[in-house]
Amino acid sequence: MELKNAEKIIWETQQYAKTILNSLSAHIAIIDKDGMILETNVAWRQFASCNEIGMRPDTLNVNYLKICDAATGDSSDKSGEVAAGIRSVIKGDISEFVIDYPCHAPGMQHWFYMRVTRAVGDGPLRVVISHEDITALKIAEEQLKQKEDQLREKTQHLEEANVALRAVIRKNDEDAREMEQAILQNIRDSILPGIKRLQERSEAPEVRKLALRIESDLQDIASPFLRLLSNISSILTPQEMKIALLIREGKTSKEIANFLNLSEPTISFHRQNLRTKLGLTGTSSNLRTYLLTLEK
Repeated sequence: MELKNAEKIIWETQQYAKTILNSLSAHIAIIDKDGMILETNVAWRQFASCNEIGMRPDTLNVNYLKICDAATGDSSDKSGEVAAGIRSVIKGDISEFVIDYPCHAPGMQHWFYMRVTRAVGDGPLRVVISHEDITALKIAEEQLKQKEDQLREKTQHLEEANVALRAVIRKNDEDAREMEQAILQNIRDSILPGIKRLQERSEAPEVRKLALRIESDLQDIASPFLRLLSNISSILTPQEMKIALLIREGKTSKEIANFLNLSEPTISFHRQNLRTKLGLTGTSSNLRTYLLTLEK
C-alpha cells in the first residue's frame, strides 16, 4: 500500500511538473549529459511542427547537440556557438549560457533569446534549454534604428542647409558693407566737396545756412560713430544720435542748442535720456568720455 501511495505521489508530481512546463510560453527542452532530448513542452512542440527548422527537433530522443553540430548555411556559426555553450554548462565550466539569434521561418522572420542552465537537484544531470521569442523586440529595435538613421540624415541635411544659409547671409552682409562703403565714399568724395564749394561761393546767407545744414546731415549719415551707436542701442532716436555726435565732438549744451535751433533745457533732457539708454544712470561716468571710448 505504501509503495502504491509513493508511486501515486511521484506520478502526480510528474503530472504537476508537466502542467507547469506546458503552461510556459517559452519553448523548453530538457536534455541529458549527452545532449539527448528527454522532454519538451507544448510551446516547443507546436513551434517545431509549424516550422521546418533543424534547430527545433519535434521528437524526443533526438540529440540536440548533434543537430547543432550538423547545422550548415547562415545559421552554422550560431549553432556552433550554441553547442559550445551547452557543453560548457554540462561540464560545469559555466552556470549559465545565453544568446540571442535569428531563426527565420519561410515567409516570416523570428528572433529568439536562448538560455541554458543546469537543473537543480540530485540524480542524473539534466540541462534546461529555453527559447523566448523576442521578434517583436527586435522589430521595434530595427524600427528605432531606422528612425534614428532618418533623424541623423535630416539633421545632417539641416546642418548643411544652415551652413549654406550662413554663407548666403555672410555674402549678403559683405555686399551690403561694400555698397555702404561705396555710398559713403561717394558722399565724401563727390557730394560733400560740392556742398563745400556752394558754401564758399554763395553770397546769400540763406543758401549758405542751408548748405551748412545739408553738409551736417550728410556728415551724420557718413559717420561710423552714429552707425555704431545705432547698433549699440536701436532705441535711440535720430535726434538723440545727432546730439550724441555733437557731444562727442566737444560741443556744449548751448552750442548744440544753437546749432539745432533747440532750447538748452531740451538738450539737457536729451543728455539725460542718453545716459539712461547707454546704462550710465547712477554712475559718475562722463557722457562725452564714454562716447569717446566707442570705436570710430
